[in-house]
Amino acid sequence: MSAPKAGDRINNFLLEELIGTGSFGQVWRARHHVFGERVAIKIPTDSRYVQNLRLEGVAIHGLRHANIVRALDLDPYGDPPYFIMELVDGPSLRQVIDAHPSGMPIAASTAVMRGMLQALTAAHAAGLIHRDIKPANVLLASKMEELPRLSEAAVKVADFGLGRAGGITAASIMQSGSLLTEDGRSISGTLAYMSPEQKEGKDIDARSDLYSCGIVLFEMLTGERPSGSDMPSSIRSEVPGYLDDVFRRCYTRLDRRFVSAEQVLTALQRHPPMVPRMVQTEVGLSCPSCRSPVQRRDQFCIHCGAQLVDAVPRCAACRAYVHHTDRFCIFCGNDLRVKTA
Repeated sequence: MSAPKAGDRINNFLLEELIGTGSFGQVWRARHHVFGERVAIKIPTDSRYVQNLRLEGVAIHGLRHANIVRALDLDPYGDPPYFIMELVDGPSLRQVIDAHPSGMPIAASTAVMRGMLQALTAAHAAGLIHRDIKPANVLLASKMEELPRLSEAAVKVADFGLGRAGGITAASIMQSGSLLTEDGRSISGTLAYMSPEQKEGKDIDARSDLYSCGIVLFEMLTGERPSGSDMPSSIRSEVPGYLDDVFRRCYTRLDRRFVSAEQVLTALQRHPPMVPRMVQTEVGLSCPSCRSPVQRRDQFCIHCGAQLVDAVPRCAACRAYVHHTDRFCIFCGNDLRVKTA
């Protein structure tokens, strides 16, 4: 199977630029030869990947969700075979994490997590398990410099080529790889985000995707994948405790894991992201209202009472204000951590 080149015509589109490559195929940016509309086109360079291409196109054709890359056209029997999909004008999550070795902004990390979970909620409801959640398969319709203001609507989950019914083994995933992963990283990257039951070749359910989401969350927050029993906050102290709990309930044995993407979303929605409104001065942080000195972890100014964060969490039992790192309410003793199922 010959490799495509710039200027080749696929259906009504002209290939412009190679934007992704892997062991079994390529992803090209292309434009409509009349209207100028730009799309992304997957083209296998190995005949063994044609079946995966067909499966991916069929899998996401019926999925209509803002957080899932939209399928536009598919011909697995063409010469060459191709899959045309929505072009996401922005970096992959892999590129963003690599650009933030100490961790992404916490608000951006939670926005990406919410977007991924929204996509998986729709996919799981349709009976489709992704099976290959990792940073290379998450695209962001946003510029790198806009990361602090990232919205969950800008998050797009791609590469459902392994998302099919029936059992699948670690060996078959290693052979398939990912079109969006750099050469030489597809196998190690895929295995690094795989749930234990998936590595063992067992039948899996939606909880396998959630295990992978936990690894991605840890990597977004810290710049590295989890090792041992470390929590995100043990590596990066400003990570709020509730994100430790969300990670813990994803990255755990099957019977203790969250049971659905919706349940993880609920856990995240209990704790709105803490976005500081403090003013940076030459001598430190100050209250934007009275200009008195404050600390980064303050939620209210102790001098004038001004709220310093976008949202302050409250205890579900007594409705008292609590700090986002608190594990128990100091007023009534209520457990503020994410409850187990």
